[in-house]
Amino acid sequence: MSLTKAQYNSIINEYDRRQMERHRLIEKRKKEIYETIPEYRDIDNRIASESIKAGLAALSKDAPADTEALLDTIEELKRKKGLLLTSKGYSINYLNPPYVCSDCKDTGYIGNEVCHCFKQAKLDSTYQQSNATMLLKEENFDSLSHEYHTGEELTKFIEAEKASRNFVANFETEYGNILFKGTAGTGKSFLSNCIANELIKKGYSVIYCSSVSLFEKISSYTFSKDKSSMDNPLKDIYTCDLLVIDDLGSELTNQFVCSELFSIVNERHLREKSTVISTNLDLSELSARYTERTFSRLYSYYDIYDLSGNDVRIYKKRIENRK
Repeated sequence: MSLTKAQYNSIINEYDRRQMERHRLIEKRKKEIYETIPEYRDIDNRIASESIKAGLAALSKDAPADTEALLDTIEELKRKKGLLLTSKGYSINYLNPPYVCSDCKDTGYIGNEVCHCFKQAKLDSTYQQSNATMLLKEENFDSLSHEYHTGEELTKFIEAEKASRNFVANFETEYGNILFKGTAGTGKSFLSNCIANELIKKGYSVIYCSSVSLFEKISSYTFSKDKSSMDNPLKDIYTCDLLVIDDLGSELTNQFVCSELFSIVNERHLREKSTVISTNLDLSELSARYTERTFSRLYSYYDIYDLSGNDVRIYKKRIENRK
């Protein structure tokens, strides 16, 4: 799906911001190190001098031995710099902070190819996933807790959690789909978020949206009188590595929605593109609302996990209010 000029500029500006922030951080840290470890500055200056000599020696065909000796000297000086940092309690990479995306070094491109992080930024912008992206950073496997589940509910949640972790671990080699069903506040969306977050970090393209926003976007395109300035959202919906549909059943269900849901489920299955769906509906409600042929595919193609139980969010709020 193509970007508007404003969307494209927004993404590029974000890459520029990341690079500027990293540059400022490096300069700030370098100033700190130079003041704390004066010898470090001296070694930096010597490396610069030896690098110039090595460059000049490399241009001379008569001095290959000199070039090799200079390069050895530079490597030894770099080793000393690392020892100086660690001896003062700094990380050896203190002056080389990590990139947000190490693959493209926050440029958006690897050579002439668009990086996976740019592709994901495009999807986030096109499908207005900024709020979802922030949520994914908060709801992930690292922040997962069992303290709000008990008894059979805990057993069901642990089973669904294990399946979610396996889904991520085997994503590259095994095609599969998950349907989380059950009452509100039992962890369905949370586990969906965990899966989406992990796969985005691994570089896969993920569309994460509520059922309402998904069908609204498809409807806007389908019933638009002027499609010349629009792109068909189904192209991305059919082909992204992972599609997450949150809260299926919250949309206004009609014949159009039923038809589009069937197409999405069926088309992604034919392409072996994985999908995760969460819903408050039980199996009988799914069958009655979305027709038997859609239900048949959900029942046949998806691993189904029932997370019915008490609303964890209400229980959690009560505990926090007691503190």
